[in-house]
Amino acid sequence: MSLHKIALGRFTVHGLRDGFFALDGGSMFGVVPKPIWEKIFPADEWNRVRFGLNSILVETPSVNILVDTGIGTLIPEKFLRYYGVDQKHGLVQSLKDLGVAPEEIHYVINTHLHFDHCGWNTRESEKGKIVPTFPKAKYIIQKGEWEYACNPGHRDNVSYFGQTYIPLSDYGLLELVEGETTVTEGVSVIPTPGHTAHHQGVKFVSEGQTLFFYGDAVPTSGHVGLSYIASYDLYPVTTLETKKAILEQAVQEDWIGGFVHDPHHFFGKVKTVKDKFIFESLSA
Repeated sequence: MSLHKIALGRFTVHGLRDGFFALDGGSMFGVVPKPIWEKIFPADEWNRVRFGLNSILVETPSVNILVDTGIGTLIPEKFLRYYGVDQKHGLVQSLKDLGVAPEEIHYVINTHLHFDHCGWNTRESEKGKIVPTFPKAKYIIQKGEWEYACNPGHRDNVSYFGQTYIPLSDYGLLELVEGETTVTEGVSVIPTPGHTAHHQGVKFVSEGQTLFFYGDAVPTSGHVGLSYIASYDLYPVTTLETKKAILEQAVQEDWIGGFVHDPHHFFGKVKTVKDKFIFESLSA
């Protein structure tokens, strides 16, 4: 059984899900042939694979931290149908099931600002106004990612919906960082470029244990192999360099990894077998 909750020293980490969506398998696995990736991630009749919209909630002794916020409720219906989005039980409801109200989140960290990672940053109020979903949180975003998202390029502008992040600046909740930055004790953001130029991973360290949330640098357990690089990545060669560096460190330091789009596993470890990176699940 895949774990939804783990202890990390004095931290408690919950795997949460805003639902599922479908992406073209060839686009998601890049140059790897379909007969190889389909053994693990079967495709439907349109060649789409079902992926998770995963987040993690990290409870430390002093603060609650949410990493990535799924698709949310502000994306157009036509867009949701195109991606086969299934949100029967969304992120905010999952938090409430744990007894955590939106007002009890202290930090929201976005790995980047594509629609499937920051959707619940904001919501529509009863008066029809776009407001922060987590009104007492600081939203931690790389400055370069923010600047690009406010004026995206032609290749990936369809992946950005300004209503899910631009209003944050009006409420004074936006905290832009540059490069590796400590967020709070035991929590830091680390640049992991490739998918976007300013993509970041999130590192949690407590009592000698480490969890690293990979974001779209390693979106699923099936992307642990170095050849598995999505066609969505703007800088695939940089992704390769990033993956090699962080996975080598993950093996050497025995990190737990967090996977943003795996439909089965929130967490896992990486091992090396005959010089190849191999995913290892965490079982109950």
